[in-house]
Amino acid sequence: MREEFEKLALAGKIEPRHIEPLVRLATCGFCWHRSWGFGRIRSIDPVFARFTIDFPGRPGHTMDLAFASEALKPIPATHILARKALHLEELRQMAATQPLELMRIVLKSYGGQATVDQIQQVLVPDVIPADWKAWWDQVRRQMKKDGHFKVPLKKSEPVVYEETERTLDEQLLESFESAKGLKARLGVVGEILRSLEDLADRQEVGRRLIEVLNEDIASHQRTQPAVAMEAVFVRDDLRSQLGLPRAEGELTAVDLWRALERPGPVLEALPAAKHRRALETFREAWPDRWAQILLDSLNEVSARVCRELVQLLTQEGHLEEVKQAVARHVSHHTASSELLLWLARERSDAFADILGPEVFRAMLTALERDQFNEKRTSRLHDFILDDADLIADLTAAADIDVIKDLTRALQFSPVFDDMDKRSLLARLVKSHPAIQSLIAGEQSRQDTGFWVSWESLERRRAEYDELVHKRIPANSREIAIARSYGDLSENHEYKAAKEMQKILMRRKEELEAQLVRARGTDFSHFPSDAVGPGTVVELTDLNTGQRETLTVLGAWDSDPERGIISYLSPVAQALMGHKPGEEVEFEVQGALHRHRIESIRPYRQAPASMPAGVGTGAETSAAAGNAPRAGGLAKVPPTPGEAASSPAVSASGAVAAGEAPSEVPQPPFGGPAEALETAGAGASGPAAVVTDSEAAGGAGPAEETGPPQAASAPLETSDAQAESVVVAGQGPASVTPEPQAGTGSTTPAAAFGEVAATPLAADPESKPPGEDPARS
Repeated sequence: MREEFEKLALAGKIEPRHIEPLVRLATCGFCWHRSWGFGRIRSIDPVFARFTIDFPGRPGHTMDLAFASEALKPIPATHILARKALHLEELRQMAATQPLELMRIVLKSYGGQATVDQIQQVLVPDVIPADWKAWWDQVRRQMKKDGHFKVPLKKSEPVVYEETERTLDEQLLESFESAKGLKARLGVVGEILRSLEDLADRQEVGRRLIEVLNEDIASHQRTQPAVAMEAVFVRDDLRSQLGLPRAEGELTAVDLWRALERPGPVLEALPAAKHRRALETFREAWPDRWAQILLDSLNEVSARVCRELVQLLTQEGHLEEVKQAVARHVSHHTASSELLLWLARERSDAFADILGPEVFRAMLTALERDQFNEKRTSRLHDFILDDADLIADLTAAADIDVIKDLTRALQFSPVFDDMDKRSLLARLVKSHPAIQSLIAGEQSRQDTGFWVSWESLERRRAEYDELVHKRIPANSREIAIARSYGDLSENHEYKAAKEMQKILMRRKEELEAQLVRARGTDFSHFPSDAVGPGTVVELTDLNTGQRETLTVLGAWDSDPERGIISYLSPVAQALMGHKPGEEVEFEVQGALHRHRIESIRPYRQAPASMPAGVGTGAETSAAAGNAPRAGGLAKVPPTPGEAASSPAVSASGAVAAGEAPSEVPQPPFGGPAEALETAGAGASGPAAVVTDSEAAGGAGPAEETGPPQAASAPLETSDAQAESVVVAGQGPASVTPEPQAGTGSTTPAAAFGEVAATPLAADPESKPPGEDPARS
C-alpha cells in the first residue's frame, strides 16, 4: 500500500506527510475516531483517494485519505477493541476460564495500565454481559496474588501490568513505603490486613509495618492527634491478627487521650467506625471526669458525633444529665445548629419533655448566629426545609399563644428566603389553623364565628389550659417512662400512653378550632322582636294545645329538661326569625309538629341608661384600640343536614367539621352588634383564624371577643346587679358545676337541645344549668 500512497502523493491528491499514517491505518485495518469511536476499514479507493469505514451507527462511511491520516488513530489487530470485532466469542470464553489473560490484553491495549472504569467500559456488556461486580471482585483477588499486576487502593488509580514478576509481599511493602503521609500509609495497611492470608512471610511484613507506624504515631501525636489515634487502632489490629508482642515504650490510645481534654476535634477527624472504640479508650484515660467532659462537648461537635456521645452516656446511665444539658442549651438559646440537628433527627420519646416549640425557636436563633458568623452552609437549615413533619411534631402540644409568638419569630427571621418561609408558615397553618389570620392579615378575615355564653367559653378555655399545661405534659412523661421499660413490641404501657397521646392531641385541635370561632356574650343586646339567640319563646302545640317555653341561647348552651336549646339546633333554626302569631312546622323524632308562637321576650334586658364616663364593653374595647366591626356575624348558607328534619347536631361537631349556622342573628342598628363583637376584646385566648375546613368552604376567620377581664357576680344575681355588670362592660364569668346526665324527653327542647354544652338559666334570676353531659 505504500506504493499506492506514494503515487497519490506524486499526483497531488495527498501530501507526503500523510503517507506514513495512512500506511499504519491500512496495515492495522482498524481505527479510532474521537467522535465516532471504533471503526473497521473495509476498503481503500486509490482513484478517489478515500477510505470506506464501518463506524457504530455509520456503516460504509467514506472519508478522504488526507483527512483520515489526521483524524484517525490506527488500532492494531491485537488491541482489545479489534479482538472484540474479530473474536468476541473467544474473549467471552477467556473471561470465564482465563480472566488474568484477558486483563493482560486489556491493559497492554492501553499502554500497560487502565483504570477500573476504562476496563469496565471496554468489557461490559460485550464480553461480560452481566454481574460485572462479582466478576471484578474475583479477578481483583487473583491479580493481587499474581506477581505481574499492581492493584491500587483507590478506584481512580490505574491497574498496572508489569512484565517483571514480583511477590505480593514486595508489592505491598513498596506501596506502603511509597505512600505519602501517615494517612495514605494507613490505607495501605488496611489493604494488607485484608490480604494477610496471601502473604508469604506475614510476621516479617507485620514487624516492619509496626516499626514504621510507631515512629509515625510519635511524630503525629501533637500535630495530628486524630491521625495518630487512627494509626494506633490500625497498628493494634495488625498486631492482634499476627499475634506479635507489644513493643516497649510504644504509645497507646490512652496515652494520646491523656494529653487531650477536648475529644470533639479528634472524634470529628476520625472515621465513624472508630468512634465507639475511641470513646471507650477515652473513658479509660479519664475514669472520673469522662462523663462531664462529654456532656460539655455536646454543643461543640457535629450531629454525627453528638449521637455517639449521647448513646454512650445513655448506656452508662447518664440520660438525665444529657437531658438537663440539652434543655439548658435550648432554653438559653446557646444550642449549636449541629446539636439541634441531632435533636431534630432523633425526636425520640426519651426526649419528649424537651422537644417543643422552644426547640424551634432555638433553631432560628442558631441559624441566625451561623448567618452572622458567615457560615456558608447549614445542615440544620436544609433539614428544617426537608422534614415536612418537624414543625408539626415540635409544636403539637404548644399553647396557641406560643404558636403565635413562634409564627411572628419565623416571619421576621432573616435565615429563610421568601419561598422557604412561605412553605414553613404553610406547615404551621396546617398544624394550627388558628394562626392563619395572623399570616394572611386582616384583609382576608371573614366572620364565621358563633355566639356562646361567657360561662361556657370560660369552661372550654379552662379545659384547653388543663389539656396543654397538665394532661399533655403528663402524657409525655408517661411515654418516656414506659419507653424506658424496653421491648416496645410487648410494652403495653407504652402503647396505651401513645394511644392516649393521640386522643389528647385530637381534643386539643378540636378545642382550638372551637375557641377561635367562639364569641362570648351575655345576650343583653340581642333583638327580641323575632326568635333568635337570647330570646325566651312561648309556643302552643297546635296538635295537643299544650303550652311550651323554649329559651334560645348560645351554641354551647343546652338543658332540654329546662327548655334551653342552642340556636344552632334544628328546632331553633326552624323558629329563627319568626314573630309572635306565626306558625312553624318542624320534625321531632320523625313526627311533624306544628307550633304557634305566642310571645317573645328577651332573655336579659339591656341596661336602660349608663352613668357619665362609663361605657359598655364595646366602648371599653374600642378605647383599648380594638375597633369594633358593625354587622354582627355573616350569614352562611346551611349545610346539608342542618335543616329541621336532620338529627341533632353537636356544637363541637359543627365546629370541628367547619360548619356554620344557616343564619346568625344581626343586632339592629349596628350598636348592639358592635358591643357584642368587641365585648371583652382585651382578654387572652385564641386569636381569629381561618381553619382548614373554613378555607375549603370559602369562609374566613371570625374575630374572637374575649371574656371579661375580671370575674363578675354569678348568674344568680338580681336585675340591678346584672345591670351594673353590663354597665361596666363585663359579662358574667362564674363557672357553675356541671350537672349529671339527665333523662330523655319528647319535647322539641329535649330532642334537639343537645347541640350546646354550657346553658344559661331561663331567666336572669334563675340558676344556670350545667354543661351537657354528652359534650362533657
